[in-house]
Amino acid sequence: MYQIISKKILAQDIIEYTIFAPDVASRANPGQFVILRTEPDGERLPFTICDFDRRAGTVVMLVQTVGASTYILSQKENGSYISDFLGPLGNATDLLMYNKILLVSGGIGIAVTYPQAKLLHEHSKSFEMIIGARNYDLLIYKEEVKRITDSVHFTTDDGSFGFKGFVTDKVRELLSNENSKFDIIFAVGPLPMMRAVFNVAREFSVNTIISMNSIMLDGTGMCGCCRLTVNGKIKYACVDGPEFDANGIDWNETINRSKRFKEIEAEHYCKVRGLC
Repeated sequence: MYQIISKKILAQDIIEYTIFAPDVASRANPGQFVILRTEPDGERLPFTICDFDRRAGTVVMLVQTVGASTYILSQKENGSYISDFLGPLGNATDLLMYNKILLVSGGIGIAVTYPQAKLLHEHSKSFEMIIGARNYDLLIYKEEVKRITDSVHFTTDDGSFGFKGFVTDKVRELLSNENSKFDIIFAVGPLPMMRAVFNVAREFSVNTIISMNSIMLDGTGMCGCCRLTVNGKIKYACVDGPEFDANGIDWNETINRSKRFKEIEAEHYCKVRGLC
């Protein structure tokens, strides 16, 4: 059993959980993830390690309540326990080889880019961030990011804060500036957003790395749920990723696969809340 040390509601349906898991915290690195089960017979849920404290033995996750299992997790309170917490899984992300990096996150994607920003800051690397959401209330970690970089651009679809428009609009604006020469773009968010960032970046001959948040069961490559096609070959997000070069991804296949269980999940989500 693993204790929830802290539970904070950061925005509508977005909750930050701090879990006491010393073994995971001692080996965690930015880019890796965990798989948890709220109850012994519950669904296995993969979440990015958003932050960790080796000394305190804690791991932080950002979770968006969008389905039945995340709803059940959202009913847990401070001091309560979850059944299983497995990790760290996946490969750590290493952007330190690049001289100037652009981190782009949409919505809950900040859970992946924030630990990267912390690591780059610790190594005095040059980087900028674009953080986008539908509106001001859904922008997460605004103050935390400001503490580690002055080069952050906030975007909102409705113009309620920062730049009015999509993250791709801001990406294009930065890449069009002759003084902005990025070696790599690291984009994390919904699949259509990541594909759109990739399409803009390649117009300027800048490579893009993306992070896959796929359907997943065991996290070891055995179940095959998280498979995707990269450069014509089958890869698994859990063991080969979660980061991939966006240029090699079969985007149509990946996006179609992500929609496979949406109707079933929506029905189950409705039932677990007693709404249907």
